[in-house]
Amino acid sequence: MAQTTVVESYTGPSPKELARKYGLGTAGRLPSLPEYTRLLWAYRHFIWEFASAKVSASLGNTRLGMIWQVLTPLINAGVYYVIFGVLLNTSRDTHNFIAYLCAGVFIFGYTQSVVQTGVQAVSGNLGLIRALHFPRASLPISITLVEARNMIASMAVLLAIVLISGEPITWQWLLIFPALVLQTIFNAGAAMLVSRLGSKLHDLRQLIPFIMRVWLYGSAVLYPVTRYTEHLHGWKLAVIEANPILVYIELIRHALMENVELAGTPTLLWIEASVWALVVGIGGYAYFWRGEKGYGRG
Repeated sequence: MAQTTVVESYTGPSPKELARKYGLGTAGRLPSLPEYTRLLWAYRHFIWEFASAKVSASLGNTRLGMIWQVLTPLINAGVYYVIFGVLLNTSRDTHNFIAYLCAGVFIFGYTQSVVQTGVQAVSGNLGLIRALHFPRASLPISITLVEARNMIASMAVLLAIVLISGEPITWQWLLIFPALVLQTIFNAGAAMLVSRLGSKLHDLRQLIPFIMRVWLYGSAVLYPVTRYTEHLHGWKLAVIEANPILVYIELIRHALMENVELAGTPTLLWIEASVWALVVGIGGYAYFWRGEKGYGRG
């Protein structure tokens, strides 16, 4: 007589529950934004060391080395002073034009360097991306850290220039720290935004210098924007005065210089600076995160 085998039904945890219990996940799954943020924090030492290696690699083959971090903005400021301050005489009626110009050049150069380098954060590191597993946002963030470190040296030079030009030391100098923190958050978001765009649109790298040049002339780097805004009205004036780089430049000028004519009240500038940092910082981060699984493919 044939015997019938009875199979008892399984009453243990489901495969999904087992996977959750042992920390397993779907292969290729995009982590949630909070998970991605925690992963980035776990890689913070890698990000810092990668940024340090970038600094050493960029200046290690030059004779002057780290001195170029100071010389580059100084040379730029000197060139702009000769062209706009002497030849075109835009320095007329501008209080302490040398300090005014240097503050604009140094602060604009900070964002310019982050954006121009950030556009290649992904496309320029495809070998690393394809060889190793790590959160790709580490790349544009490390670029921001590199330029932030360079900016520290540049700020020391800027403070010396401001003092030599006759500006006194006041408590308002302390405001440069929150202003630079807000600009750094903005820069990080901008770097992540252009790095994702640059990974798909390779021609963007060629367009960025032209975009930054237009941005330069619209950011009151070389002359007071108030000299020209009196001819603008409505939305045109609002666009000019809400320019994020203009806002950060004006905050630094307000902190370091007395009797400087600003594009808006200090309160309004601080509000705009905070809004730009949050919108571009968080927006750029979320936009980059959404493309995490596509970097290095194709």
